[in-house]
Amino acid sequence: MDQFLQLTLTGLTNGAVLALAALGFVLIYKASDVLNFAQGEFMLVGAYVAYAVIEQIGWSWPFAVIVTVLVAVVMGMVIERLILRPMIGEPIISLIMVTIGLSSLLKAIVSTIWGTEEKAFPSFIPSEPIHILGAVVTTDKLWAIGIVAIMLLGFGVFFRRSSDGIAMRAVADDQQAALSMGISVKRIFAMAWSIAAATAAIGGIIVANILGVSGNISNIGLAVFPVVILGGLDSIPGAVIGGVIVGLLSAYTGGYIGGGLNSVIPFIVLVLILMVRPYGLFGQEIIERV
Repeated sequence: MDQFLQLTLTGLTNGAVLALAALGFVLIYKASDVLNFAQGEFMLVGAYVAYAVIEQIGWSWPFAVIVTVLVAVVMGMVIERLILRPMIGEPIISLIMVTIGLSSLLKAIVSTIWGTEEKAFPSFIPSEPIHILGAVVTTDKLWAIGIVAIMLLGFGVFFRRSSDGIAMRAVADDQQAALSMGISVKRIFAMAWSIAAATAAIGGIIVANILGVSGNISNIGLAVFPVVILGGLDSIPGAVIGGVIVGLLSAYTGGYIGGGLNSVIPFIVLVLILMVRPYGLFGQEIIERV
């Protein structure tokens, strides 16, 4: 029971971070039909910017979080404006290759500025061990779950209540209809990339606080793809549920079976689910008539 509870909390922590990164992935896809293969590198940039602000500049962690989010927002806007917007109308494979190239570019920039060796992150989330029903867990995992849950709830309110959130949903449903209603699709594209970069950056800070700062943070972004495909490429609730499923599967497999299968099992389950539901658990089924 103790091991099960510890693995569950570990899986929920990992799943929460994956859901946060997957949220940005889904936003970009819903708004602009672009598959962003640089989402993991957005997490990497966020982790290193926060590290630099706290450790190298000496500012407190609240300022570090604010600066990191602002840097991520500007980065998302610049990428959308200078790299993705000129690619509108190009074949999807071209857009995919651009985001793959962007992934390599961001990783190279981070390596050039901060090097490749692992660094200790100046922790600002408490990590004291606590006992829950006989299991020993660290508080940083509970904090991570709580922070991500609050953020996802906030985004849910944003998309349903705010004018910008409603505009993003309108653009995701039908760009031409949104244009006819006076919504600036280009502005929505820029907003989607900014939010995606900001959420990934915060996810990178949370991961760095638990695991330290290194290039391995970007590898977590690879697990975002089974999450979004499992939940549905165009489903925000699917991103959350997919993150939880993948996080728990990886934790249980690693704890009870081992042998490196924890990185394989999510993809096996993904294939099995897609055989039954090709659009994912919550994806919208598209029927084309010819």
